[in-house]
Amino acid sequence: MDNARFADRIQEGCRALGVTVAEDVPGRLFRLMGELLKWNAKVNLTAITAPDEVLEKHFLDSLAVLPEVEGAATVLDVGAGAGFPGLPLKIARESLSVTLVDAVGKKVGYLKAVVTTPGLGLVGTKGVHTRAEGKPEAEGLPRADRVVARAFMDLPDWLDLAPAYLAPGGRVVAMLGKALPEPELRAQAEQRGLVLVTARAYRLPFSGAERQVASFARAE
Repeated sequence: MDNARFADRIQEGCRALGVTVAEDVPGRLFRLMGELLKWNAKVNLTAITAPDEVLEKHFLDSLAVLPEVEGAATVLDVGAGAGFPGLPLKIARESLSVTLVDAVGKKVGYLKAVVTTPGLGLVGTKGVHTRAEGKPEAEGLPRADRVVARAFMDLPDWLDLAPAYLAPGGRVVAMLGKALPEPELRAQAEQRGLVLVTARAYRLPFSGAERQVASFARAE
């Protein structure tokens, strides 16, 4: 896939998802894909390696949660793996300060290298090698406006863990697969002193794969 076709597909996918990105974003995502696939040949970062699938299942799936991070200054991506959703969110919204945390050293080695790659616009992004266990100060992790994870752990476990990393007024964002009923989301939140702020189901634009994103805040 060449840069022009990639850019067209990114913009088409973003329109289908109802999100907008600047004209230079697809080109930087294309370069990020090149780095990802180059590193993946040496380090097992992702099982998804076909460019069309990387574009949709990593990049567009990450950009789909832009509405949930709008207005935030800081994002903590827990269990970031190869940098999703944190890296595409940062590329799309350069003002964000993004921290990517993972317990696998080789993946964090990739993250630390890629954030310094010229042309990607990742200044203000850092990778941290630690296991997130709800102790941000001991782990060297910041509290953030948005604490996000994609398929990192089951929702109840995520809602137990993530609030420890919230800055005042912040939100926990859960990227889920098949949509859960809103009453179930509310019940899971209430058990943990949280409230459901938003719940949104969507489909990836080319495969039609079902997704849901939900955001939670501490109860007042």
